[in-house]
Amino acid sequence: MEQRELEQLIGMYGRDIYSFCCYLTRNKQEADDLYQDTFVKVLEMQAFPEDKEGAKNLLLSVAVRFWKEQKRKAARRRRIEEEQYIPQELKNAEISENLDTPEEHMIRNERNAYVRSCVEKLPEKMKVIVLLYYMEQRKMEEIVELTGVPMGTVKSRLHRAKKILAKELRQNQDVEVYVNGSFG
Repeated sequence: MEQRELEQLIGMYGRDIYSFCCYLTRNKQEADDLYQDTFVKVLEMQAFPEDKEGAKNLLLSVAVRFWKEQKRKAARRRRIEEEQYIPQELKNAEISENLDTPEEHMIRNERNAYVRSCVEKLPEKMKVIVLLYYMEQRKMEEIVELTGVPMGTVKSRLHRAKKILAKELRQNQDVEVYVNGSFG
């Protein structure tokens, strides 16, 4: 495909494809990347449909393919990170689990999964602080250095996250609530 043909495609379908990318990703930066990747891929293609509907369909299918590939890669990265990212509390629990009955082991695993799912639901800014504080056992000063966020903001995000988690965990009667450094 030639530069002139690409410019025509962008002129005809650019707005629609970008809107579609925004809808898929729900993130402006990711939409920009997806949009660019789509047209770069089309530029590399040797054969391209002549009819308008076929051209637009091809652009949409390329965008969807790239989006699915990005999601698959992101999910794989998260899986790998989760496998490598075992909190110290869970490591300690696994050592003592050898003494547990199968039922206690199952209950502990369910509880841990539920707590992880509650943390996962937190807003990204709070989740980072919670993970650094509890999972990585970082001091407030270290979190400030790592994130570049002021101390007061770190403290307030941690406080709000604790409130959200406590409320969420209290709703599930089977889960002990971890607040202020202890289960209660």
